Amino acid sequence: MQKLKDILYGVSILTVKGSTHQLVNHLTFDSRTAKENSVFFAIIGSVNDGHDYIQQVIAAGCKVLIVSKEIEAPKDCQVIQVENTNNALAIVASNFYGEPSKGLKLIGITGTNGKTTIATLLYQLFSKMGFQTGLISTVVNKICDKDIPSTHTTPDPIRLNALFRDMVEEGCSHCFMEVSSHAIHQDRIAGLHFNGGVFTNITHDHLDYHKTFKEYINVKKAFFDILPKNAFVLTNSDDKNGMVMVQNTAAKIKTYSLKSMSDYKVKVLENEFSGLVLSLNNQELWTKLIGDFNAYNLLAVFGVTQELEIDAMDALTVISQLESVDGRFEYIRSDSGITAIIDYAHTPDALDNVLHTIENIRTKNETVFTIVGCGGDRDKTKRPEMASIACKLSDKVILTSDNPRSENPNEIIEEMMTGVDGVHFKKTLSIVDREQAIKTAVAMAEKDDIILIAGKGHEKYQEIKGVRHDFDDMATVKELFIKLNK
Repeated sequence: MQKLKDILYGVSILTVKGSTHQLVNHLTFDSRTAKENSVFFAIIGSVNDGHDYIQQVIAAGCKVLIVSKEIEAPKDCQVIQVENTNNALAIVASNFYGEPSKGLKLIGITGTNGKTTIATLLYQLFSKMGFQTGLISTVVNKICDKDIPSTHTTPDPIRLNALFRDMVEEGCSHCFMEVSSHAIHQDRIAGLHFNGGVFTNITHDHLDYHKTFKEYINVKKAFFDILPKNAFVLTNSDDKNGMVMVQNTAAKIKTYSLKSMSDYKVKVLENEFSGLVLSLNNQELWTKLIGDFNAYNLLAVFGVTQELEIDAMDALTVISQLESVDGRFEYIRSDSGITAIIDYAHTPDALDNVLHTIENIRTKNETVFTIVGCGGDRDKTKRPEMASIACKLSDKVILTSDNPRSENPNEIIEEMMTGVDGVHFKKTLSIVDREQAIKTAVAMAEKDDIILIAGKGHEKYQEIKGVRHDFDDMATVKELFIKLNK
């Protein structure tokens, strides 16, 4: 049990009704889990307003309410009105769990593409070097070698600080976490103590949420604005917004690039399905990862190791041992010589990067098939662009379902089709059923052909009409290849 006054430190409070000496042992923003000795935060979301559930929370025995609006409550309730309940939740959660991020070297990675790969590779590298390490990512959360299922790229502040506390208790010294634009905008990272931040790139995504690209940029930039002067920022100077991100940061600024002058520089010497040969800060190394986008990712990883004062040669040795991340340019080859590539590419820029990587590796004597869809209830403006990129950089294209969610998958494909130029109509098919789309590509492919299955990567489900159905791109391809090989 903790006194309310002790966990309110740092919160911007407008008014207090009642005593702050109340003992509490539970935080929640979900009215269904409120109980006696809970602190309930009335969060205003895009669909629901927590203030509408105040009476339900009081009926459950909860006496401590943190709100951003004036409310009616019994005299035995403690009502704290704040400027922003999202911000208050994050700060209180950090205080409640004993500010656990202070006990870690916490590095945040943000940008449109590459967050998961960089965070996961850093986790791999530091683990291989003998550090007890934590990971917060889209794919999985990890405390040392223990896997914890991930539901969001960046968890809510209560869950996040609980994870950090568990990491500290397990002896973790480092944690690498993805920082999503939603998390920044919703103040989920308020109250955390970062030792460094990495900017990957920024391209067209999440405009269903942020409305304009300028707003999306400003939200990403806000992460670097809050970093302290004893932290570092590693920014991609090849991205036209790379230096914009660090305009107002107090942190030490370092740059990385393939094309421009920078503190950390890499050159791609060889790029094949077997891996990359790189000249990284004038040191040559081989890695199992493929493509220019992974050259950027590995360079960012190296840059972080140097800012965290890891011996350069030790870091490079381990970098050459790193494995690709699930669903990120993950490939399998059939006995008949067909190559299938599974990649999470779900933005125009990511799809363009993956297809250009294939273009650089291929011999031009094979056919490249691209299977791609777009998620429902998400940014609609990228749908025609995704289809256009697929058609320009592939020999055959199959437009299919991704996670249609509440939308009609046929209508999503129709919106994608508006981006298909007339000259590409003959090479473009529409197959709503994703499994059938993959089966069709495998049936059409011949020896040495390449099939890119884009959009879902590591995901093991398809969400249709609010229901998640088991579906795994890689498992589907493996099963088809087994049948093909018989």
